[in-house]
Amino acid sequence: MTDIAVHVESVSKLYRIGAKIDSRSLRETVTDLVRLRRRASEDGERDLWALNDVSFQVRHGEAVGIIGQNGAGKSTLLKILSRITEPTKGRVVVSGRVSSLLEVGTGFHGELSGRENIQLNGAILGMTRAEIRQRFDAIVAFAEVDRFIDTPVKYYSSGMYMRLAFAVAAHLEPEILIVDEVLAVGDAAFQAKCLRKMGEVAAHGRTVLFVSHNMPAVRALCERAVVLSGGRVVDEGTSAAVVTRYLQRVTSPAGRDDLARQIAGLKPDPSFRLLSVRLLQMGNDVATISNGEPLQIRIDFEVLSPTMGLHVYFQLLDLEDTVIIESIHNGDTGEMLVLSAGLHEATATIPANFLAPRPYQLRVLAGVANVRSCVGEGVRLTFDVEQTGIVNSSYPGYETPARLAPHLDWIVTVPS
Repeated sequence: MTDIAVHVESVSKLYRIGAKIDSRSLRETVTDLVRLRRRASEDGERDLWALNDVSFQVRHGEAVGIIGQNGAGKSTLLKILSRITEPTKGRVVVSGRVSSLLEVGTGFHGELSGRENIQLNGAILGMTRAEIRQRFDAIVAFAEVDRFIDTPVKYYSSGMYMRLAFAVAAHLEPEILIVDEVLAVGDAAFQAKCLRKMGEVAAHGRTVLFVSHNMPAVRALCERAVVLSGGRVVDEGTSAAVVTRYLQRVTSPAGRDDLARQIAGLKPDPSFRLLSVRLLQMGNDVATISNGEPLQIRIDFEVLSPTMGLHVYFQLLDLEDTVIIESIHNGDTGEMLVLSAGLHEATATIPANFLAPRPYQLRVLAGVANVRSCVGEGVRLTFDVEQTGIVNSSYPGYETPARLAPHLDWIVTVPS
């Protein structure tokens, strides 16, 4: 285990909901404890396992992302790794000097100035005064708080607090840097600056544990990722593969099996009723799309009364909810048409060799122009595109980073 920086073995953390003991007599306290344990055994809701048998390892020099939905146990895990709290079961072995940024101003004393807090944090990390002085100017410059460096940090804004806290955590050369979603406090420019700095830390052979809901950042910064759900590890592997699987699972609502339930749950509209959405290739319903064949998106709906400006449309999105294309069924007519009452079938065709091999979301919507949406936020399904067409066929091992991969006509000439 000499190359292992963090070893988490069967770690569980129990919190007791509602376990509050007042300062009363010893007899009353003991009585309340007995009652609480009896109630806890009768009512499992009093026991909350924030983590349940979590195990994984992080090697020295690795950058690992820890992802999961809110309440999955990510912050609890980082607090255990940072020795802020102890696990109920299991053990954690951390090899190296740890610097943690779990919330704004972690480890800062409000009455001390920025300068004094830098020195204090350096001393806590075991650094000499000379080492702290050597890095002091870089910390202040990164945090952009030079005018206020001798002001007590209790007067800092949350943004200033966070900038200085991150600068201290990243510049005092910890062997293991642990960062929670606290970066969301900063503006976009500073978040990008922090991500670049964490990339530099990882590139210099230090270990980074990064919790974030920013999936592109996790994919770009981290080599591996661990997914927590309900306090358990449910997936682990390379960040690109893990993030893709995670987004496919959590896209809400997503999946063909869920589509009928979504449609049935739509609020009634006086003019429109969505009946079905189908993906077709060569006349067959498909779940996995071949990019070498045209894809038909068929939307069946009922118009309950003749309505001017009624239209159905779809959006094609990536798993990060970026809208790639949008198409409206009568968007090229130049005028608002009246749809007659009755059943309708609208089909749009995406040409062959247009989609890249990757997962997509399809979002189907309908509305009355300039009046209302007929299906609220619409319905969604997720599908995969596999490489079978002309794009990359000569280089089957190549995976394009593009969201779309259309086959364009090229003309190559030899100048005379």
